[in-house]
Amino acid sequence: MAVAQEPGIGVAEAAEPAAPPVGSHNEWDPLEEVVVGRLEGATIPSDHPVVTCNVPPWAARLQGLAAGFRYPRVLIERAQQELDGFITLLESLGITVTRPEAVDHRQRFSTPDWSSRGFCNTCPRDCLLVVGDEIIETPMAWPCRYFETHSYRPLLKDWFRRGGRWTAAPKPQLTDELFDADFRIPRPGEPMRHILTEFEPVFDAADFVRAGRDLFVTRSNVTNRMGVDWLRRHLGPGYRIHEIESRCRTPMHIDTTLMPLAPGKVLINPEYVDPDRLPDALASWDVLVAPEPDPIPDRMLKVTSMCGKWLSMNVLVIDGERVIADRHHTGMLRALERWGFEPVPCDLLHYAPFGGSFHCATLDVRRRGTLESYVD
Repeated sequence: MAVAQEPGIGVAEAAEPAAPPVGSHNEWDPLEEVVVGRLEGATIPSDHPVVTCNVPPWAARLQGLAAGFRYPRVLIERAQQELDGFITLLESLGITVTRPEAVDHRQRFSTPDWSSRGFCNTCPRDCLLVVGDEIIETPMAWPCRYFETHSYRPLLKDWFRRGGRWTAAPKPQLTDELFDADFRIPRPGEPMRHILTEFEPVFDAADFVRAGRDLFVTRSNVTNRMGVDWLRRHLGPGYRIHEIESRCRTPMHIDTTLMPLAPGKVLINPEYVDPDRLPDALASWDVLVAPEPDPIPDRMLKVTSMCGKWLSMNVLVIDGERVIADRHHTGMLRALERWGFEPVPCDLLHYAPFGGSFHCATLDVRRRGTLESYVD
């Protein structure tokens, strides 16, 4: 005999499906979980032509004198203070923050062809690429970064156990055949040159930005055409990859060249990008031209920064409306307001000697949204 029950009493309710551990389709959906890099153990990178051609003269000279040594404490302490404040801000916005393990990057490692010391794990944006529910370890061209993703392995294994897809691109050999022995930085007016040959696929994740089914890439001194082709074939026909022509003479990473901020809104660097030569995929988008960056008053910071002045573009979008940008760059903060965004000022200016700012220092593992197409 069946016993009638009052609605809602003794009836098992279907549990809501758990959110996927990895899921991020673009640069602007509401941010839920992010990896933030670490400064601990940061080491001046080992001398190598592919490193030298991508860093300012001070760093190139420093490699010859101090490669394998820790960064000076005076640089680390201020950057750490700002990084801690950035993490506190993210957590106050309800965003889950995870971190790689601390590593002693002075340890030497080798392959059958070469040996090196490490660098740092300040920029998770470089070594890991999230496309949908998949996280991809990238085949980076700097020998000193060969094992950088090992510090993220506890996180990767946790996401995998909870259902995320984990892929590693082919590990490169990084032998001399990959690097043009006759390379020199092209002078203004000369044709663009890159130090990389097409010996094997290499790329940094930070040379790509995502807009749903469309990704945008710059070829650079750490990303070759073979690397772009590998990712294009790996992702398959469900995605399109468009190349952005950059006029930067030392190209490395797209996020100071072009940054999608919201559906139909893209920020460009007027020194590096000709708005009339953008891919057809962006023809219907509003092109937001970045203002001239505010001058850096700190001479030490100007000398030691590993990045150019356009680090003002290196912003992190929280939800398509709120955008974290450096407090120092008031021109960018005002421009974001004019464009209809809510700028969230934060300090991270002293992170530049370690490779970047807000976008570089993070990896958005989970954003709340679905896979869509935003281009015609």
